[in-house]
Amino acid sequence: MTIEEVMVTGEWVRRGGTPAAPSKGRLRPLGLKEVTLRPGFWQQRQRISRENSLDHIEHWLTRAGWLGNFDQAAVRQGREFSDSEIYKYLEALAWANDPALEDRFQAIVARVSAAQDPDGYLNTNFGRPGQAPRYSDLEWGHELYCFGHLIQAGVARARAHGRDELVEVAIRAADHVCDVFGPGGIESVCGHAEIEPALAELYRVTGDRRYLDQARLFIERRGHQVLGDIEFGRSYFQDDVPIRDARVLRGHAVRATYLASGAVDVAVETGDEELLDAVAGQWAEAVARRTYLTGGMGSRHQDEAFGEDWMLSPDRSYSETCAGVGSIMLAWRLLLARGEARYADLIERTLFNVIAASPADDGRRFFYTNTLHQRVPGHEPPADQLVPRAASSLRAPWFAVSCCPTNLARTFAGLAGYLATADDDGLQLHQYTAASIDTGDIAVEVDTDYPADGRITVRVTRAPETPWTLTLRVPHWAGGATLDGEPVAPGYARVRRRFTAGESVTLDLAVRPRLTFPDPRIDGVRGCVAVERGPVVYCLESVDLGDVDFDTVHIDPSSPLTDRDGAVIVNGHAGATADGAWPYGGRPDGEGAAVEIPLHPYHRWARRGPSTMRVWVPATTD
Repeated sequence: MTIEEVMVTGEWVRRGGTPAAPSKGRLRPLGLKEVTLRPGFWQQRQRISRENSLDHIEHWLTRAGWLGNFDQAAVRQGREFSDSEIYKYLEALAWANDPALEDRFQAIVARVSAAQDPDGYLNTNFGRPGQAPRYSDLEWGHELYCFGHLIQAGVARARAHGRDELVEVAIRAADHVCDVFGPGGIESVCGHAEIEPALAELYRVTGDRRYLDQARLFIERRGHQVLGDIEFGRSYFQDDVPIRDARVLRGHAVRATYLASGAVDVAVETGDEELLDAVAGQWAEAVARRTYLTGGMGSRHQDEAFGEDWMLSPDRSYSETCAGVGSIMLAWRLLLARGEARYADLIERTLFNVIAASPADDGRRFFYTNTLHQRVPGHEPPADQLVPRAASSLRAPWFAVSCCPTNLARTFAGLAGYLATADDDGLQLHQYTAASIDTGDIAVEVDTDYPADGRITVRVTRAPETPWTLTLRVPHWAGGATLDGEPVAPGYARVRRRFTAGESVTLDLAVRPRLTFPDPRIDGVRGCVAVERGPVVYCLESVDLGDVDFDTVHIDPSSPLTDRDGAVIVNGHAGATADGAWPYGGRPDGEGAAVEIPLHPYHRWARRGPSTMRVWVPATTD
């Protein structure tokens, strides 16, 4: 079969495409036509993204001049990487695969295609008259990073729709990259990883081994100091240590997760178990020592980077929304490769507490960073104001660096692809929301009000004549879970039999409030507790405390936790601290007055007006 036949007649077009499609691995991803979200937590957010966020994003891409950069006569606007926002937007449109959006998609592709040079090069910030030469700033220029997002958009279009002009543009760009950076070419890498998973995915689409070999070459080059040193150190680029030798994810969090995603892709396609083991080990170390309770990654503001082990102070949580997207990309690839529930657990935590937290209810404002402790009430920027990336204390309509809105758009558009997988033995459910799943031989309806309720009912509507296995993830926090009334442990619970249409299997997860205590090595939250309910992290907001001094509230860990009207209620004390001329001294006397403390889902914070907020609350002592 020719490359063209693989792309146009391949199974992925029939199945609707999927964000990552390895040719081998423990599990097989499902296509976006095989999984349909039904009304519930995630369908609502996907609908808002499609109905509101896509229009909002295109408005700002036009208003900020970033889309106009592709018109040759335009005076260039925006940062050096602004081209990538158009490509991520195109990827979102490609995954949506909505006829109502097709004219919009084609109009933008025409402008992008017209800006491509005959040799495949395409960038609005380099190479034109009066601009710096091509590849003259690999540390900061983001040329290959932008190519990566262009190629990812082309991959999405090829899988969801088939070969067309955007796919051709992406292939020409990839051929150019291989020509310039292949053997005998420029022996370096991009300061921002992204080209690596993009080339690996294009190989999966086309079958052209050249793209996989180039991705592997980029992976192997990095870590050998091929980029110039900078004030943050080469670890910022992950160019300090070869990826096979690194202990933990480090440096810029988005760069790190994108690079690791590409490394997993290369390892899986080449059968490189050593490389896969290395990345899996780095992921495990980062999750164990460098990840916030919300699943957020990145505790250094100056370089948007991972901190050292245990450097997880809540008020310094950067937790960039894009790092959440990168974390999901990486964990999903590891899940497909290894089939271990811990990867799906982190995806769930990140989805509910980073991805769901960022967009406003109407999908037209976003958090760029996701703090766990807001010390002063924030300020909501006007709807027509572009703000610096981390300067907005509340959700903002657009940023000078607006990578997060477009990253969210493509994630929501492809969200159904992260719910379930298949293998030769049956069907696996990793994330829970109301959905219809149809793989051909097997079809099920998933009914649930998760995460508000922990009951998940899977009703079989079509099944083969032979036995098969239905596998359901039991989250690590879900002690006391039952499957059809029988106890099951965290991990994966399996039911194997010959199912018939109309049969149901019910998983009951103990979704109830619980206190969470930190590892004592995390200095910034020692002596504090957090409240979780199912996969959702809760927080305390000053708008719920009236005249109570927010900064003096302490939770009594011995008090019961109660569900009430969407909040969790716990008892505590407040008001024992008095202002003075010096903030140090003897041990305070007394605990203050008893108070009832309401906490709400963290992903809902700052939706009722400006407030102070904290996830980790000091605990009373005996």
